[in-house]
Order: sequence, then C-alpha cells, then structure tokens
Amino acid sequence: MSQPAGKQISVTLPDGAARALPEGASSLDLAHRISKSLAKSAIAARVDGKLADLTLPLQDGARVEIVTRAAPEALEIIRHDAAHVMAEAVQALYPGTQVTIGPAIENGFYYDFARDTPFTPDDLPKIEAKMREIIKADRPFTREIWERGKAIAHFEGIGEKYKALIIEELPKDEPITIYRQGEWMDLCRGPHLPSTGKVGTAFKLMKVSGAYWRGDAKNAPLQRIYGTAWRDEDELKKYLTLLEEAEKRDHRRLGREMELFHLQDEAAGSVFWHPKGWRLYRTLRNYIRARIAAQGYVEVNTPHLVDSSLFKDSGHWDAFGKNMYHVEGENGQVFGLKPMNCPCHVQIYKQGLKSYRDLPIRLAEFGSCIRNEPSGALHGIMRVRAFVQDDAHIFCREDQIMEESKNFCALQMKVYEDFGFPADTIQVKLALRPDARVGADEVWDRAEAGLRAALAAAGLTYEELPGEGAFYGPKIEFHLTDAIGRTWQCGTLQLDFNLPERLDANYIAEDGRKHRPVMLHRVLLGSIERFVGILIEHYAGKLPLWLAPLQVVVATITNDADAHATEVHKELVESGLQAGLDLRPEKINYKIREHSLKKIPLMLVVGKKEAEGGTVALRRLGGTAQEILPLAEAVEKIRDEAASPIEREAAAKDLVAAMRTGKM
Repeated sequence: MSQPAGKQISVTLPDGAARALPEGASSLDLAHRISKSLAKSAIAARVDGKLADLTLPLQDGARVEIVTRAAPEALEIIRHDAAHVMAEAVQALYPGTQVTIGPAIENGFYYDFARDTPFTPDDLPKIEAKMREIIKADRPFTREIWERGKAIAHFEGIGEKYKALIIEELPKDEPITIYRQGEWMDLCRGPHLPSTGKVGTAFKLMKVSGAYWRGDAKNAPLQRIYGTAWRDEDELKKYLTLLEEAEKRDHRRLGREMELFHLQDEAAGSVFWHPKGWRLYRTLRNYIRARIAAQGYVEVNTPHLVDSSLFKDSGHWDAFGKNMYHVEGENGQVFGLKPMNCPCHVQIYKQGLKSYRDLPIRLAEFGSCIRNEPSGALHGIMRVRAFVQDDAHIFCREDQIMEESKNFCALQMKVYEDFGFPADTIQVKLALRPDARVGADEVWDRAEAGLRAALAAAGLTYEELPGEGAFYGPKIEFHLTDAIGRTWQCGTLQLDFNLPERLDANYIAEDGRKHRPVMLHRVLLGSIERFVGILIEHYAGKLPLWLAPLQVVVATITNDADAHATEVHKELVESGLQAGLDLRPEKINYKIREHSLKKIPLMLVVGKKEAEGGTVALRRLGGTAQEILPLAEAVEKIRDEAASPIEREAAAKDLVAAMRTGKM
C-alpha cells in the first residue's frame, strides 16, 4: 500500500483541511487516519468529483470525500454490485448462460442474459439464495486493467461473445477494466464496494422479462432479471410496501373497474376512451382551455402529417427522427407523423408580418402527437404512442421573457394546486444545456440566465440538472409528488433562441428592422393521457367531485321508489351534474358495493319512505353513514360541492362584488 518512507502527498478534505499521506496511499488509508468508524462505514470515495474505489492510489493534490453507506450515491453502487452478484449466481446455477449488461436503475438493478431456456419466476428464489451465499462469502472486489486484445480473446474463449463485442465497441483510448469477486469476473468501469459482503441482504429479485441486445428488436432476444436493493431491511420493507400500495392504485386496473378506457394489442400505444373516461378527459381539457384563455392564449390546430423537410430544418429530424413514424408519398416524398407541435406553430406565426407591438403572441393547441415508442416502454396510458399535449408556444421579445416566464410559473403552480398538488409537493428543476445541442454557447448562456432570473422573480427554489435540457434550449421542469411519495415530471417551460433562427421567424422592431422573436415552449399537464393516469393513481380512483366522470348515482331500494328516483335523477341532470340511475331489482347492498368498486363519489338511496317524504339518503364513497335531506337541498349541496376551482373563483368574485355594491 504505502511506498518508501519520506515520500508524501497532500490531499484536501471536503471541509478544506489538508492531509498528508504516504505516496501510494488509498482513500481507505485516508479513512483509517480520520477514524476507525469512518473506515468501517466507507464504501467508496469521491476523488476530484468522481466516484472511485476505496483501494485506488490517490494522487498529490486530490480532493477526497469518503462515501459511506448513508450517502445518496451509495444506493447506486450497492445496486450495481448486486447486479454483479446476481450475474455470478446465475452463471453458477445455469452454466452456459452469457451475461451482457447489468446496470443500476431507479430503485434497483437488472442484468440481461443470453440463454436458450427461458427463466421463470420460480427461478428467482434459487438465484436469491445463491446470491446470499456469495454475499456471505464476502469476497473482495478487485480491479484489473487488461490489454484490449487479451480481454477480447479471454471472453471469446469462455463463450462470452457479448462481452467481447462490448470491448470491441469501446473507444480505443479507454482502458479495459475487469473486476473480480473471487474467481468470477466481469467487464466493468466501476467503482465497486470493497467486497461482496458490503452489498448486504436488503435485496429482492422482482421479475423476469424479455429484452433485446442493445435494445433493438432486430437483434438477438435476451432475458432480463430485475431486482431491487437497499441499504437495509427497513428501506427494502418500505419499498415493497410502496409497491403494494402502487399495485392497488394501478391506473390500468382502476381504469377497467371505473369503465374509463381500455387498451388492446391491435392499437398498441393508443387509448380506447369509454364514455366516462372521455368525460374525464374533456373535463381536464376544458379546465385548461378556460385557464389559458384568461391568460391571453389563442387556440390553433396543426396538421398531423408534415413533410420531413420542416423537421429537418427545425433540427428535430436529426435529434428525434428515430422516434418518428415516416410515411412515403408520391415521387418519394417523405412525411413525418407529427411527434411535437413547435415547428408547426412557427409556421402559423410566420403568416403575415409581425410588429414588436404584436408581441407576445401565445399560440395554444391540444396537439395530437404520434411517437414511435418501443413496445417494451409502453405502460398503460402513462407511456403511449398516440397522445395529446396541452401545448403552447409564446413568441415574444427578449425583454418580455421575464414577465412571460414568471406568469407561466404562477399559472403552473395554480393548476397543480387545483388538481390536488399543493406547492410543497412540487419540485422545480432547471435542466441545462446537453452535449448534443444546436446553437452557440453565447445563446445558451443568455437562455439559461433568462430562466434563472424568471425563477428568482417567481420566488421558486429549484435544483439544476446539468446536461438535461432540450437540444434547442434549457427548460424548467415541474415534478409532482403524489399521495404515496412518487414523483412525476409533467409541466415544462423551455426558452428557445434557436428554433426561430432555424425556421426564419421574425418581427419588425422599433428600429424598423427584422429581429428574431424568442420562443417559449410550455405545457401545463404534458400528455393529457398520462396526467389522467397520474390523477387516477394519486387519488386511488376516488377523484374529487368536480373531476369525477359520474358524480352521483340514484339507486332504489324497492321498485315502489322508481318514480321518485327518476324524478331525483332528472333534477340532478338539469342542475348540470353527471348523474346515473340504477332501478335494477337488486338488493341495495349489492348496488352500493358495485358503485363503490366503480369509485362513484356519491349515492342517493331512495326507498318507499324517501318517496313518500320527497327526500333522499345521501351516502359518500367509503362511508357507512347516511344523511337524509329534502331533494332540493340535496341537489343544491351536491351542485355546490361539484363546482370546479374556476367556478368557485367566479362565485367568490361575485360575492365580493355583491358585498362592495351593497347588494347583500
């Protein structure tokens, strides 16, 4: 470990303190010098900002931070090592299986295997047991650098053709690093834990699925085993409990039970909306339509099928072409099914001269988009191929960026609050320039500075995400936290100097010359399909009354009450409520159970007694108590409860106005 006495290096700790170490000393040596407890809990190091193995020699002048199991980055290392342990276990149990890649992912890890015989769920307990043996053996992870040709020959020699292919595709100047855990070895960049024992036993293999080499369906099929791994048993238990709760809230199951929509293979990635589901969909759309109309947006509609030349000019063809469906027309003309709306909105803006006095121009569209999503990525209505965005583009002068961005942020927060996501459940993030982008750095500097200033003016705290911006501009992201703690990225605001330049959009400024407008791309909900799914899972199907596609059902106890029930239903419908009528000759408890399964918020139960007294018995979803009310009072009560946030605001304004004018 240490070199001859007398040769020293100096490293800097996170607090700025310097430490002298013998030349060749490692981060683990440093941890021991700081404290025995730190050395015991250390799992890796951050050296000059990059994660590294504890055993790697440190260089003079390095900045070093010891990473413990409690650190945020620890989970990724634990999960990656769990994938290595799983791969060793699989090859020990099923000789001849080839390993391909095995990364850490959100909440867990997976490994793709090439094997003729399919894995089944019954194999998972056996693999888990073998993993526990490997972890108990506590074998050290050791790093070796191999010569490229030797590495390729080795993996080809043991029948690991995929590993050999990976090495051949690596950049020529990249070192070939091999990690051993006992006798078993794998190609890997690292870093790794000190030993397999550090992985711990807080893991579980979750499922088996199909995959393809390099994610391409044209390549050889593989088998993927997913697992989850955590720091300790408590974290694992909490995660498994969360999964159980998420399963109860699964929008696909609830969508069937609530009769909202269905999906089928003949239209994979597209949604069949049923009457109730379409009513919910239209409620969201109409709400957004009212909100943005009050903000000065004008609604437009653009074509689905557009010549590829427009997407090439905008840059989307190169950046997004693999996710587009292509259609060939006459004389070899190639069209693209529209995957986004922005290039088409620029075409509307360009019709006729625009003056600086005309700006800002806010064009909104419930734009139908089609994207060529891989079949394995599709997930209910959360990830589809055909969807609608509540999209809009604001064309403005550079001096208007601040006000427009600030107004959008305020609108965004208000919209989320109305849907049941208050400000303290929303995370705001600023995604900055990616490596693959269009436009000069000076333009990106201005764009990023503009969004930072807008966030400050809006009073929003945020986290920066380097490299996560769109290819044409940085973006503000709004992440919602749902009822069980999951986060969903929905609304975005993107500041774009590049697209107006690429598509030759301009306006006549005060100096009488042509200038480029700034383009703000923004969505509030994002994909409406996805947002419906989020709402279903957030509320576990028990939607707020103003959103519920069927708000109340009138159900009879006996046929003697049919006439009264019909009259009650008529009064509800004429009051603008979404009401159903259940006159079936079934027992009332059966009806209550059935409508509860469909998550109907309210039931008005009527029998002979209610018919004679002109009353109804009001029952709420999930409750057992009944409230006996006169019909008129019940209708007014439900109508008031079912008012949308916009209707409540209007009523409040009317009330204030009446008070000010002395009409109350």
